[in-house]
Amino acid sequence: MRKHMSICYVYFDESGDLGFDFSKEKTSRHFVVAMLFCHDSKKIEKFVKKTFASFSKTEVKSLNGVLHAHKLRPTVRRRILRQLLGEDISVLVIVLNKEQVHAELHKAKHVLYNYVVNILLDRLMRKGLFDCEDVVEVVAAQRETNKFLNDNFSRYLREQSIKNHAMRISVSIKTPKERKGLQIADLLAWSFFRKYEHGDPLYADIISEKTIEESWLFGKK
Repeated sequence: MRKHMSICYVYFDESGDLGFDFSKEKTSRHFVVAMLFCHDSKKIEKFVKKTFASFSKTEVKSLNGVLHAHKLRPTVRRRILRQLLGEDISVLVIVLNKEQVHAELHKAKHVLYNYVVNILLDRLMRKGLFDCEDVVEVVAAQRETNKFLNDNFSRYLREQSIKNHAMRISVSIKTPKERKGLQIADLLAWSFFRKYEHGDPLYADIISEKTIEESWLFGKK
């Protein structure tokens, strides 16, 4: 008897930049992509809404209705991460050491970005968290307004999933207001970027028991 098909959700966001001019003070040394995996998107939506309900009117106004990790107070960041431990989620993270990236990719940032995200998605699929009959909805935070680049990104992930795993996935590009799971992905990406770029593992350590993948691409050093 065939197993009942279920829907899985993957939200992801990144932290850092893909600039390679390290003479510039604001160019990061690392680029982090974080994925939030869950089976119930409604619970994540409710989680974010509940978090906002605990804020003061001043805090809500300052955030403009969206949880932006860099705008949150440290105590709030820690509280949200601790509360996430009670949710049925999994976290996957890939860290790019930009100083190890091949020179020919420095100017092909869209190619590099697609490749990094696909590597992490590939590792998620190898974890056995869902079956090939399941519907996998991948939700990416909007990075570009260029429709061609967005279409290219979505098509690339779909084609790679079929080629490598014989799985059909849907890919949508949304704003954090449209899909609240992206707000959690933002906090996760920020937390791990903080760990690697600034040597502060406090936030990433809080969510460590939910982190099933945390690895480097192109090597640490």
